[in-house]
This record gives sequence, C-alpha cells and structure tokens, in this order.
Amino acid sequence: MSLERTLERWSGGWRGPAFAALIAFLAGLPGLIAMPPLDRDESRFAQATSQMLERDDYVVIRFQDDPRFKKPVGIHWMQAVSVSALSRPEAREIWAYRIPSLAGAMLAAAACAWGAGALFGARAGVLAGAMLGATFLLSTEAFIAKTDAVLAGMTTLALAALARLYAARNGGPPTSPLTVWAFWAAVAVGVLVKGPITPMVAGLTMLLLAVWDRRAGWLAGLKWWWGLIVLLAVVGPWAGAVTVATDGGFWTEAVGGDLAPKLAGGHETHGGPFGYHTLLTPILAFPITLLLPAAAVAAWRHRAEPGVRFAIAWLVPTWLVFEILPTKLPHYTLPAYAPLAWLAARALVAPGGGGEPMGPLVRWLGAGLATVVGLALAGGVFYLLSLYADPSDASMLLWAGAATAASLASAGLVGGWLLVARAPVSALAAALILGVMGHGLLAAAVAPSLEPLWVSARLEAALERARLLPRQGIAEAPVEVAGYAEPSLVFALGSDTGLGGAEEAARAIAGERPAIVERREAEAFRKALASRGVRAVEVARIRGVNYSKGDDVDLRVYVAPEVLEEVRR
Repeated sequence: MSLERTLERWSGGWRGPAFAALIAFLAGLPGLIAMPPLDRDESRFAQATSQMLERDDYVVIRFQDDPRFKKPVGIHWMQAVSVSALSRPEAREIWAYRIPSLAGAMLAAAACAWGAGALFGARAGVLAGAMLGATFLLSTEAFIAKTDAVLAGMTTLALAALARLYAARNGGPPTSPLTVWAFWAAVAVGVLVKGPITPMVAGLTMLLLAVWDRRAGWLAGLKWWWGLIVLLAVVGPWAGAVTVATDGGFWTEAVGGDLAPKLAGGHETHGGPFGYHTLLTPILAFPITLLLPAAAVAAWRHRAEPGVRFAIAWLVPTWLVFEILPTKLPHYTLPAYAPLAWLAARALVAPGGGGEPMGPLVRWLGAGLATVVGLALAGGVFYLLSLYADPSDASMLLWAGAATAASLASAGLVGGWLLVARAPVSALAAALILGVMGHGLLAAAVAPSLEPLWVSARLEAALERARLLPRQGIAEAPVEVAGYAEPSLVFALGSDTGLGGAEEAARAIAGERPAIVERREAEAFRKALASRGVRAVEVARIRGVNYSKGDDVDLRVYVAPEVLEEVRR
C-alpha cells in the first residue's frame, strides 16, 4: 500500500486522532518501562503521591514531613488513581506513576490531530498529530511522572476545541455542543494540574485573534457563565479544602515562594537569555526539525488563512511569554508545540487536499538542519557511552549505542535526502519512524545501562541483595542516609527514610538499622560510632555520579554485626 493511500486510510474520522495517539504511545512507552526514577522533580512528585496513598490525605501535598506547596493537586490525584489500580504504593514501581504522563502525551497528539483536521483537513490533521507525538520533548515528558505531559494534553485539547469553534465561524465543519464542554473541561483540569498556564495560553490566543480579525463575536459561543461554573466545580472543592487545611499557607508559598521568583529572575538557577527556547527547538522538536523552515514560510505566506492565523495566535504570544520569563526550563514551551506541528502540516498539505510546493532553499535548509541535529544527537550517544558505560558491558552496550546513534543520524540524513529529492511526505514518514526508534532505544537500552548515573536504583538493589531493604520486613526501618539526599532515594527506600548527618547514621547503627554514608561524611561517621561504642560492617559500596549536582559520589552501606548475622540466617 502506498504512503498516500495509507494517509488517506488513517486520516478519516476518529482514525486520525487515534493514529496520532498511537505514535505518542509508541514513542513514550519504552522509557516508561525501562528508565529508573529520575531526580529530582519526578521522584518528588511520585514520593508525594505515595505519601498521599499511605496517609490517606489527598488535600495537602507533602514530601516526607515538608509541605510541597508549588503546584496544584491534579497530577497527584491522577497518579494515585493509576497506582491504586495497577500497583501498590509500597511496591515503589515508578512506571505506575508515569501512566498519567503517557496518557497526557497521547491526548496531546490526538487533540492536535483533531484540531488541525478542522482547519487544514483530515490528512493534515493526522500528519500534525503524528509529528507532535514523535517530538523528542513530548515523548520524553511522556515517561516522566510530573505535570508537563498532562499539561500539554489539556492545553492542546482546550486550544483544539477553541480552533474547531473558530473554524466553524470561518467556513469550516460545524461543531458539536460537546466541543464547548471539552474546552472548559480541559481548562479546568489544566488549572488543577499546573495553575494558570492553560487559561493563559487560551486567553492570549483569543486576544490576538480578536485584535487581528477585529471581531470577537464567535467567542460568545463558549458559554462563559456555564464554563466558569465548570471551572469552579472542578477546582473549587480542593482549593477550599487546601486553604482551610494549610491556613492559607499553600497559596502564600505557591504564589510568593514559587511563581513570583520565576517572574522576577532565574529561579533555582534555571535562568537563560532571550532566545533560549528558540535555540533549543531544533533539538527538542526532532525529528520534525526538517520541516521547521517550511513551517515558518507557511506561516508567513498563508497568514490570511483562518487555520494559519489561529496557529500563529496560539504559538507567538505564548512563545514570547516564555522567552521573556527570566526562569527557563526546556519543557516550558511544550504547550505551544502543537501549532508548530500545524504549520508544518500546512506546509505539506493545502486545505483543498493538494500538496504544497516547497522552494529549494526551504528544502535545503530543512535537510541541513535535520542532518546537523541528527548527527549531533548520535554523537551525544557515543559521548555518554564514553563517560558512563560500564566496561564489563561494553560489547552489548556498544551495539545498543550504535543502533541508537544510527537511528538518530538516519532520521536526519534520510529525511533530509528525501526532502531535497522533493518527497516531503516520505521524508517526514522516514524521519518519524527512525526518530521514534532512536528515542526508544535511547530510553530503553542506552540510558538505563549507564550505571554511574543511577545511584539510588543501585543502592536500592544493593540493600535488596543484602536483605536490608525496609519493605522486605527483615531489617529495622527506616534507613538513615548521610551525605546524599536525592528524592529518588527517598522514593526507593520509603517515606520515612532519614536524611540526617553522620550522627544520625551512627544512631541508626546503634538502633540496629541500616545506614548509607557518603565518603565526605565517612570520618565524622567513624567518630560518631566510636563515641557510642558500636561497630558497623560495610555490606555494599556504590560509586557513581549525582547528575543533579554534577558531583561524583561514593556511598557505603553499613549495618550492625548483629543485624548482618540475623539476615544471613
């Protein structure tokens, strides 16, 4: 079956959004299964959710005994449902906490296809959804248990519903009343997940469209009063409960301690210059990098078309906000990646169904950009292997690394070659297939095998082999840790894991509990043991890299001799 016939087959009705969701699923699933818990945000989110389930408190968000008043509760509720249905909090299986993120990525891809289909036609819709689902940024966020993939899903759904209403007022297909409720439901859940981002993106889009078109009557179709009732019904009960439970402390910390510093400067060292997000886009949008120049040309050339106008109104103000914002992280612009995919699809497919010719300069620019990024990503794979590969696994890991690098490089080279050869749809298909393969191999085979990076997972495995892991029910809990306080270790070992210093570690040994001590705390630990007149036996040693700080770490697991004898019986 030809590529064109396949596109036609998969673009009709529900099949386009379903196919886009399938691409996002395939791109995110390998990492969801294989990647160990990540520091720091993922493990903080997962640990806070685990404590909700353990303590049966679904209002106040905490990490151990400290309140975590930075984001609303939505993602924790979603993770709690997933873990309750598929796992258990005591099992500490990170994949169960990642299910909502994968679902959010699938929703984003499906909604992207749904919205683009109304503005550009069903064929362009399926292309746009598949492109978004395959991007490195979305497929990476799909396996990280935090807010961003779900936020992207809700924001894309809200803007896709808004786009369908806009299209209906500009000669497009008629909408169902459910479209309005989809908009408000997505906005409400988006607020419950990450506060003002979804309504901000929607509001900026409406504002620019109203100014550009010099009319805003179509916005009355949003049924504002009923929409605000939906918003209050979804967000209000928790907002009221958390206000009472924390005596207003949640809002003081969330606004004054988290949001305001991000607006004032580079919060938590996450600063960056204007243009930061734009410079990263060719990498984060890979493998659709080869169509970014064509998307820019399509945006300018066809800016009078309703669909292109809507995409620009969504993309430009949102992007500018994040470029102006002093605090910058790569994933901040993810809610604006769908209109990039829309413009790229418009460059491939005209609204009437015909192809959109690309000039030679655009084709060569896209091919060159994709080739450079693909080769750079392939080089990055070998660089990581040179730094962190275990020599004992060198042969197997080298083959996995070579396959990953070859897939990523080929996504750029083959896609670029086909683009230059005037086969843009084939170029996109090749780039998507090879890019998704490369990302999957990187997340499932290469990255998890870089053992020095996964210190917490190796400590958990060492304790399990020694039969000292708290959930094994043999050694006394909790484990005390001195000199290493990453959230991934708390998630691995349990909510009551101690993160004190050498004195607390020595006290744990005296109380017949395991202790983990980093090299920098070793001398103080020995003195603390001597002052108590107790001995500790080393049962494991883990060396690695704390990639959150960029520091080498050397951790040793200790236990009292009496405990060691007991667990060996």
